[in-house]
Amino acid sequence: MSKEENLECSFCGRKKAETDLLIAGMDAHICDKCIEQAHGIVEEEVSEAKTTGISKDLMLKKPKEIKGFLDEYIIGQDETKRAMAVAVYNHYKRLLQEKDATDDVEIEKSNIVLVGETGTGKTLVAKTIAKMLNVPFSIVDATVLTQAGYVGEDVESILSRLLQAADYDVDKAERGIVFIDEIDKIARKGDNPSITRDVSGEGVQQALLKLLEGSVVNVAPKGGRKHPEQKFIEVNTKDILFIAGGAFSGIDRMISKRLNMQAVGYGASLDDDKIDEQNLLQYITPLDLKSFGLIPEIIGRLPVLSYMNPLDAKTLRAILTEPKNSIIKQYTKLFKMDDVTFTIKEAALNFIVGKAVEYKLGARGLRSLCEAIFTDAMFELPSSDLKELIITKKYAEEKLTKTALKKLKAAS
Repeated sequence: MSKEENLECSFCGRKKAETDLLIAGMDAHICDKCIEQAHGIVEEEVSEAKTTGISKDLMLKKPKEIKGFLDEYIIGQDETKRAMAVAVYNHYKRLLQEKDATDDVEIEKSNIVLVGETGTGKTLVAKTIAKMLNVPFSIVDATVLTQAGYVGEDVESILSRLLQAADYDVDKAERGIVFIDEIDKIARKGDNPSITRDVSGEGVQQALLKLLEGSVVNVAPKGGRKHPEQKFIEVNTKDILFIAGGAFSGIDRMISKRLNMQAVGYGASLDDDKIDEQNLLQYITPLDLKSFGLIPEIIGRLPVLSYMNPLDAKTLRAILTEPKNSIIKQYTKLFKMDDVTFTIKEAALNFIVGKAVEYKLGARGLRSLCEAIFTDAMFELPSSDLKELIITKKYAEEKLTKTALKKLKAAS
C-alpha cells in the first residue's frame, strides 16, 4: 500500500479512496465532504450574525425603560418622551424583525418631527436616546442645505457626518440616528410663484424625500465639493432614524386661527374642552406644518409629530439641579477637581431662574448665566489657598450686571 493511499481526512477519518478530493495542509488533510459541511456552517453563522448583529451593540429597551432613562437627564416634556420612546422602540424592532418570505407585512419607519421653542430640549432628547441605544448620532443644521449645484451644502452631506460619527463603518451608520435641526427654516417661502428658485426651501425639502423614505445614496465621506477626487460610499437610508426639530416661530398663530374657526356656528362651544392659550403647541397637527410651509410629502415621511412644552420657572429650577447631568452638578465636579467645595444658596438659584425667565433665555440660557456668575471664581480659585466657594444671591447679583444680561439676550 502506497503512502498516498494511507492518507485520510483529519476531520472525518475517510480514506483518500473514499473521497472525491482530499486537500493537504501543513500537518492535516480535509476532504470535499467536510469542506461542504464547513461551508454550510459558515454561511449559517454569517446570516445569523447579520440578523442578530444589530442587537449585539444595540442597547434596545422597552418604551417605559427608554422614558425612564430620559427622565434621568430631561425634566418634564412627558408627552414628547413617551412619543419618542414608542417611535424609537418600534423603529429598532423593525430592524430586528426576522425576515419571513411568507409574511408580506413590512413595518415602515417612524421618523419624528419635534416642534418647540428654542432651548426647550429638542436636541437633548435626540442626543440622550442615541447615547442610550449606543448608535452613531449626528446633528445637521438645515439652514446650510441647498439644492445640488448651488452655494451651500448638498443634502447628502447629512450622511457624511453620520459616517464620520460611525468611524466610517457603513453597517453601523446605516442604523444610526440623524437629528435635522432648524427644519422650519427650509419651509416654502410662500404659495405665490416666483421668478427665482427656492433652492434653500422647497428645493431642499424635495431633495430630503429620498433620504427620509429610504434609498441607496452615494455619499462623499469627506464632503463632496472640497474633495472631488474621493470615492463615493453607498449608504442605504432605509434603517436610519431621522428626527427633525424646529422652533416653527409663529405657528402658534396658525394653530389659534384653526382652533377659533372650529368654534364658528350655532351651538358651537369649546367650553367643554378648554384651550390652554399659554401652550398652543400641544394642539399642533400635520395640517399646521403644511400651513407653515412644509410640503405634504415631507410631512408624510415624518409620521410621528410631537411638541416641547415651554419652560416655566419651576421647570427651569428643576433643570438646574435635578438631572443626572445637571448644570450645578457639573460645576460642583469642576470645582471638586481643584479641591474646592462648591455650594450655591437657594436664593441664588431662584435669582438665576428669574433672570432666565425675564430675558426668555430658556434652558440653554441657564448655562450662560451660571458661566457669567462663576467665571471669576473659576479663574481665581485654582491659584489661591481658598478651598470653599459659597454663592449667595448678593454675589450672583454683583457678577450678573445688566450689560452681561444684554449680551446673553443678544446671543440667545
